[in-house]
Amino acid sequence: MAKLESVSPDEHCIVTAAVAEAEKLTDGEIVTVIAQHSDDYRETPIYWAVAAMFLALACVAVFPEWFEGLLSFATGGWQHVYTPSEYLTLVMLLLAAKFGAVHLIVAWKPLRLALTPSGIKQARVRARAVNLFRVSAEKRTRGLTGVLIYLSMAEHRAEIVADSAIAAKVSPDVWGEAMADMIKELRAGRAGEGMAAAVRDVGKVLAEHFPKSDDNPNELPDRLIEL
Repeated sequence: MAKLESVSPDEHCIVTAAVAEAEKLTDGEIVTVIAQHSDDYRETPIYWAVAAMFLALACVAVFPEWFEGLLSFATGGWQHVYTPSEYLTLVMLLLAAKFGAVHLIVAWKPLRLALTPSGIKQARVRARAVNLFRVSAEKRTRGLTGVLIYLSMAEHRAEIVADSAIAAKVSPDVWGEAMADMIKELRAGRAGEGMAAAVRDVGKVLAEHFPKSDDNPNELPDRLIEL
């Protein structure tokens, strides 16, 4: 997937226009949100640092000659008989050095994101989408017909969250076409076009189940929200 950094003003206009057009045929209200990322994943460096520390401890336990050779190299080749206390202290220093070095390296944001398991990223994106939906769309329409389309660019993941009236009529797998059309554009680096494509597909579903009535106002903003 192409690298996505930000959304241009023209792409904002494309998405806003797509929302306005889709809502002409439905009482549903579509909210679009694009975020740079859904979480900082600050625990990831700690997990990898702990793993490196235990790996180093395992190497000392299974290959003590390796550790003794490391000590010999560090002291310029001088042989020394370490007491248990000294040996344990040196092992602890090795573990601390491993922990600190790996934590510092993995703290670099691109690497931190790359080393975060896919399942964790998916769960965080979903949680952020649900939280944003509760703030921006849930129970904010007269007919409980709000839908949030959420894209998290750093994780290259998207979510669609619908209000209760829509969820009662539309199965979550119905949104698959919208997700597929969005991903197609995202892979080409067109975040705005991807969001607009998803809006059009969601609008078709809403128009089928919640056609436009005569007295339905525009209850939620059409503009793209960028976080």
